[in-house]
Amino acid sequence: MSVRDTSIDPRLLQSAREEFLKCGFLKSDLKTICDNAGVTTGAVYKRYKGKEELFCAVVKDATAKLDSFIALRTNVDLSGMTDEQITETWVMNEDKILEMFKMIWGIRKDFFLLLERSSGTKYENYGHDFALRMTEAYMQYYLEAKKRGLAKAEISKEQMHVLCTSFWTLVYEPFIHKMTWKQIEEHCKVVCRVFNWAEAIGLS
Repeated sequence: MSVRDTSIDPRLLQSAREEFLKCGFLKSDLKTICDNAGVTTGAVYKRYKGKEELFCAVVKDATAKLDSFIALRTNVDLSGMTDEQITETWVMNEDKILEMFKMIWGIRKDFFLLLERSSGTKYENYGHDFALRMTEAYMQYYLEAKKRGLAKAEISKEQMHVLCTSFWTLVYEPFIHKMTWKQIEEHCKVVCRVFNWAEAIGLS
């Protein structure tokens, strides 16, 4: 029985990542990926069904981390939170927002792939879909705040989606434009000054 050469996998994924970053999914060449990794196309097809599955393998860890980020904000028992805790979730705290940027910074290359180089894959609308999923989380918190009399503004789900898309665009853009970490730290301060969630929902 032949033993699978596991040393191929990291080389292949790194080569694929570099090719996808450079050319995007649609224009990337599988042969170039293989040549740069020092493997045959046969080695690829032993591991993946094709180029799209290879792309998904490259961004797998990043999407898992982002899925966990969403889950932590969606799968919450809001009834167990105090009014103060609900209120705090809407306040633009610079330290908390910077922590979010740090999380994305750790996966910035793959985040860029998802946002800008994924056309032709199941992730081609990732930015929109991410904002849509976050809208569900924000609506839960908003409706809870509304029920408790903490939020005075009337916000429809469509309006919340527009607000979420606007907010997350402010998060996406630094990574699309490949800002340095220092630039992102400054950008975070601007985001916290410009985007006021508490006022948007009429938080008392």
